[in-house]
Amino acid sequence: MPDTTANLDLPFILPAQAQKHVTHNEALQRLDSLVQLVVASRASSPPATPEEGEIHWVEAPETGPWTGHAGRLAVFQDGTWMFLAPKPGWSAVFLDEQRLKLFDGADWIDPPLPDADSHNRLSVSSPATLFNHSGDSHRLTINKAATIDTASLIFQSNWQGRAELGLAGEDRFSLKVNGDTTGWRQALSVTPEGYVRHDQRPLARASLSPATLTPAAGSFTGFDILHLSGGDVALGSPLSSGNGRPLVIPASGFYLLSLNVAAISTASHAIHVSRNSAGDILSHVGGAGSSSALAVVWLDAGDLLSLRHEGAIQYQFGYGKTEICLSLL
Repeated sequence: MPDTTANLDLPFILPAQAQKHVTHNEALQRLDSLVQLVVASRASSPPATPEEGEIHWVEAPETGPWTGHAGRLAVFQDGTWMFLAPKPGWSAVFLDEQRLKLFDGADWIDPPLPDADSHNRLSVSSPATLFNHSGDSHRLTINKAATIDTASLIFQSNWQGRAELGLAGEDRFSLKVNGDTTGWRQALSVTPEGYVRHDQRPLARASLSPATLTPAAGSFTGFDILHLSGGDVALGSPLSSGNGRPLVIPASGFYLLSLNVAAISTASHAIHVSRNSAGDILSHVGGAGSSSALAVVWLDAGDLLSLRHEGAIQYQFGYGKTEICLSLL
């Protein structure tokens, strides 16, 4: 039977041993040093006034009482230095670096990051990551195998994907976003030829079905056909006049708004684009024939647009007749 333990080299109390307390206390001192191991610093010479139990890692060129003990732990106990040889796999906190270190058999190293999985083969956990040039330029390349594959950057919030930038299943460069109610949508894309598309930009070209009507003075008409629409532009509930439905604005912002009017009667008339049946945001005054008015207006999400009529004259409704067009700028 050996005289010491295999891992911490603690002395055994042997049969018929005299002064057993000395051996027992030596083992306790070693345990006191190695359990919850804390190293004050790396040094080659001992401090002038060490405290009881203070531990240092001895590096060459060692001097004074540490001479010949490079690569060992120097422990100050009972007014003198005791030296311990660590084994591979031991861990210690180095106070001067504020870091946990692992002993690899030759030196104390930073613990390696967890192995990446088969999908995420590179994992970095830090407050920031820097890719710096080596003297001039620096480029980051993300390559995919084929057009139908993906080469992109995904941005997450609490591990939930919120935005994706890159070549997502095609060779158009796109920006996709993920909303709680809408799911993933492509907000912007650029073709390989350089053409830019705003895939979710709110826009509409709206009219009533083709007809000739004479709306009553003060009444409202709406729309029942979206000849063009995008970005969740929709039609609301039927108007009380029975002539169509209002246009529902999906997102707040500045809009380019145009009103086209096709009047049959020769008398002067006025048509207004009404917001929520409470205020006019674009007005048109004219006579017989086709004419138009244009404005940039601010609209809020949920606003309802309809046409308010002054006077009682005949209009032609339908595509290319009396209609409105709008687009979010």
